Amino acid sequence: MIDTKARHTVQPLLNKSADAALKIGLTANQVTIIGFLVGISAGGAVYLGYSWLALALLWFSGYLDAVDGTMARKTTSTKFGTVLDVSFDRLVEAGIIVGLAFRFPDLMWVMLLLVVSILYTVTIFLTVGAVADENSEKSFYYQPAIAERTEGFILLSLMIIFVNYLLFFTLLFLAVELIAAMQRLYHAKKILDK
Repeated sequence: MIDTKARHTVQPLLNKSADAALKIGLTANQVTIIGFLVGISAGGAVYLGYSWLALALLWFSGYLDAVDGTMARKTTSTKFGTVLDVSFDRLVEAGIIVGLAFRFPDLMWVMLLLVVSILYTVTIFLTVGAVADENSEKSFYYQPAIAERTEGFILLSLMIIFVNYLLFFTLLFLAVELIAAMQRLYHAKKILDK
């Protein structure tokens, strides 16, 4: 929801960063890979208990994820770039959850439920994106919902920082994902049953 509603406020900064990256010769896919490496290292930092480092790495990877998309739109986006982008995003999120699950094994059960909810929500999102005849500025139809990438980062951040309330924030994230799944199913029915 935040991504859809507030993108225009950060887009000027993303444009400047994308232009700078293109000027030094980086491609969108290279920035995607750099963002992935930064983001996946956040999961290791979580496991080792370096919460503030993990937080910085997570958000910097998210920033690079927004920059690579802007770069792709300024040049020529590729279908493979879309695959890299979406799949690496999920690995970064999973890395944080796995880091927390191994650091707090007594809460591994709720982490597994969260991963399943994310998997289900992303499956709906990607399937609708593949079959919808709707237009989007992105490389496939992007279904908005209560939980988009920024909301996920906020919830992951709360899980990283407030480990004494890890069960609560994980259950909150799970609930938000389930609401997003229902929103996306409802929206899919509306646009696909035309």
